[in-house]
Amino acid sequence: MDLGIKGKRALVCASSKGLGLGCAEALADAGVHLVMNARGADALEAAAERIRQDYGVSVITIAADIATEDGQKQVLDAAGQIDILVNNAGGPPPGMWQDWERDDFIKALDANMLAPIAMIKALVPSMMERGWGRVVNITSQSVRAPIGVLGLSNSARAGLTGYVAGTSRQVAGQGVTINNLLPGIHATDRADALDGTVVKQKGITLDEARKARAATIPAGRYGTRQEFGAACAFLCSQHAGFIVGQNLLLDGGAANLTL
Repeated sequence: MDLGIKGKRALVCASSKGLGLGCAEALADAGVHLVMNARGADALEAAAERIRQDYGVSVITIAADIATEDGQKQVLDAAGQIDILVNNAGGPPPGMWQDWERDDFIKALDANMLAPIAMIKALVPSMMERGWGRVVNITSQSVRAPIGVLGLSNSARAGLTGYVAGTSRQVAGQGVTINNLLPGIHATDRADALDGTVVKQKGITLDEARKARAATIPAGRYGTRQEFGAACAFLCSQHAGFIVGQNLLLDGGAANLTL
């Protein structure tokens, strides 16, 4: 399918690896030029060069922490005109409800709620002026089905979801759509970190932890960054203009929900 976005320009945050990289690759495959951001310059440059070689699109890189005001300014100053925004940031650490203090919640809110909102506020007005734009926020399945040990993520990402629910309906009339992708477990560093916690808690091997988690997923496996990226690219396409303020689960059926 021709997504109809060749020649557009996308900013993909936290895109040197994992789900952000999957989104950047899928957009590049559709002919979209990229502005890629991540904290680690070496991994970011390596990922960007692979994309340049594989897809023949232009790629600008900005190594900065998107969760901070300084990082956001660096990215926005270098990004230029953006048609597509993919908001992404690493998730906060797992734990139990007694573990988290105010500062822990502030860090989670900065990264997973306030940073995406800041980027939306900065970039959506010019999209509205041009009459076209796409915003996709990478959140989590925990928005629909909270995960006990991810209380920080549950809280911050649910706040972003509420913001998007109202904002998306205010900008849709100007050709801009805002939607959320809710990943379950994918084969990324984040999954390795979560599985590593289980290894320490239960005294099992990493392979055993992965097999046990995969057994809880009806699809019987972890997702891949490539299939996640494909879903992101579709939401950014010309064909998705009537999808507004939605939360799309990509979790292999793990969240047992009717609606």
